[in-house]
Amino acid sequence: MDTIPPLSSPPWVKPRLSIRQILEPASIAVVGASDSRAKFGGRIMYHLVHHGFAGDLVPINRGRPEVLGRTAYATLADVPTPPEVAILAVPGETLVQNVAAAATAGVGCCVIISTGFAEASEEGAAMQAEMVAIARQSGMRIVGPNCMGLIVPHHRMPLCSSVVLDTDRLLSGSIGLISQSGALMVSVFDRASTDGIGFRHCVSLGNQADLEICDFLEVMVEDPETKAICLYVEGLKDGARFRAAAAACQAAGKPLLLVKTGRTEAGVKSARSHTASLAGSYDVFEAICRETGVVLARDPDDMVRAANILVRHPGARSPGGVGVYSTSGGGAGIASDRVTEIGLGMAVLSEATRAQLGEILLPPQADNPIDLGGRKAPDSLDITKLAADILLADPAVAYGLVVLTSMPFFAEKTRLIGEVAKASPKPCFLALTPGAAADRPRAALREVDQPYFDRFEDALRAMELVAQFDRLRAEASPMALRPAGLPAIPELPDGVATEGEVKAALAAYGVPVTRESFAATPEAAGKAAAALGFPVVLKAVSRDIAHKSDVGGVALGLRDAGAVAAAAVAMQATVAGHLPQARIDGFSVQEMIKGAAEVIIGARYDPLFGPVVLVGLGGTIVEILKDVAIAPAPVAPERALRMVESLRLAPLLQGARGMPVLDVPAIVDAVVRISWLAHDLGGRLIELEANPLLVRPVGLGLVAVDGRATLVG
Repeated sequence: MDTIPPLSSPPWVKPRLSIRQILEPASIAVVGASDSRAKFGGRIMYHLVHHGFAGDLVPINRGRPEVLGRTAYATLADVPTPPEVAILAVPGETLVQNVAAAATAGVGCCVIISTGFAEASEEGAAMQAEMVAIARQSGMRIVGPNCMGLIVPHHRMPLCSSVVLDTDRLLSGSIGLISQSGALMVSVFDRASTDGIGFRHCVSLGNQADLEICDFLEVMVEDPETKAICLYVEGLKDGARFRAAAAACQAAGKPLLLVKTGRTEAGVKSARSHTASLAGSYDVFEAICRETGVVLARDPDDMVRAANILVRHPGARSPGGVGVYSTSGGGAGIASDRVTEIGLGMAVLSEATRAQLGEILLPPQADNPIDLGGRKAPDSLDITKLAADILLADPAVAYGLVVLTSMPFFAEKTRLIGEVAKASPKPCFLALTPGAAADRPRAALREVDQPYFDRFEDALRAMELVAQFDRLRAEASPMALRPAGLPAIPELPDGVATEGEVKAALAAYGVPVTRESFAATPEAAGKAAAALGFPVVLKAVSRDIAHKSDVGGVALGLRDAGAVAAAAVAMQATVAGHLPQARIDGFSVQEMIKGAAEVIIGARYDPLFGPVVLVGLGGTIVEILKDVAIAPAPVAPERALRMVESLRLAPLLQGARGMPVLDVPAIVDAVVRISWLAHDLGGRLIELEANPLLVRPVGLGLVAVDGRATLVG
């Protein structure tokens, strides 16, 4: 994922303002203020005046004595009391001098909307660095540059030039929004307002030259009025800080939802191992989010809508499925298919619930999904509310999904359903499928303050995110405890380690490995094989070969000393043909091991988040299958087990298709131990893997038959 390099300038002077004061300042200066809404400074002034900013508003304009009825000053230095926050709506070429003027005048924070800095060119990056240096030396903070500012509805502070603020209200709420994209922030704000969703704070950060995501995230976690937090992330400045803030959010029971760009990044370049290519930067980011309960969304509107539902239904929910309620048989059928396809599962209703439904609905409809059209009760009895109440009361229903089509008394019945959904402790997702015909029903739902969706798929995606939050909350792992008997310091050399060196480290950490002997020559290899016992495996020993089997560096099933010596001679020639520059230091003669499945366990050090561990099925073909799970290291056994169980091919470990039940506890133990090896190697580690490990039937363990590692050196 994208990272933002730390600044090399001196530490900050004590900040003049706290983050909370920046979000809710007592005074604001608009540098470049204007009466004209055709200009950035004019729009910012208009929005602050129009929406009633209650603090002191100070226009800075050299040519006018007042702007929009406020006394104007030629420079910041002329203002009697230094403004807490200044927003700079000035040309980019004058920005550095304006930042310097703000610092000299005692301003606490500059919000910089100008563009053309680190995101644009080396020259722009130099200007940005100069601005940050000025701020550092004075204790002034910077939001931006290349941002759209701040919107804080409860403080009546639209510190932003966007046209979405040309409205009569700023809808206040309890969701915090932090975005690196300013245009995206205001678009999400506008869409949410249309949906009736308000925000506590909206922050646009742009280049994060100074203040970054975590500065505001930490404040929102601590703010009791912020009930959920939404992030749009392009790059993080401090992975450890983000992880700690996310964990604090999780501990507080506060939903944290996130959209991240760069999901398809190719991963680590010049990878020597499967681990490095499979545990790319986004994969690691995803694992960190999973570990800290962060919900990953793909669409920012879905993210905010799901956050709104979670704020409305904050309690922990018992595991369960989806109860589908529709006014159409077709709607019920489509919803049931889609719920099943995304893996949430249809709730299996109790016999008592089905009996209650059977009193008002015909037998086919008296179950999940409910088709309200299959009524059994007389027309004089309106069963709209009753059927919804019965369905949502069933203990197996964790989420309600309502698909409404046009029907008689559309608005009235929709209102009844909305009232049931609003009163239910279970999240209900209402989708209105018609167009203009549903305008009155939409108005009815707004009147009862029940969220709704105009497209069924929108409702489904929001429900997926809410279910993801519930699942992550239920899966919180205990702290990883160090197994007894592990060495204090891993004995692995810098640079590329040989298979023997890696397996020695694995064995020291309690991971079973094959018996083997090193031989310097083909003849010595034959003698070593005789001492070890046949059949054997022969491998080339070389720090220059990443994948021995790809270049003829492995021979299997050798049954006598002569065959071993001959294979060694042939191996030297074959490897030389593939890799003329590779140096073969000798041969490893190993016992021949059989197993029922091949597993890879690997680790690497992520520059942003530290060590991570990976487990997958497929062994040497794992890059083809791409069936892996990743977690930050070290891991507790409970997390390691969930990693194994999450693999698509995990049923093969449980005796599928007549195969024996395999030793999953041994896999879990190996994952835990290798995760501690990665933890202990720390920043020395580039990548390490045991691959394959051959897994035997339950109770018989596993054995690592190959390994490789690269360390800093």
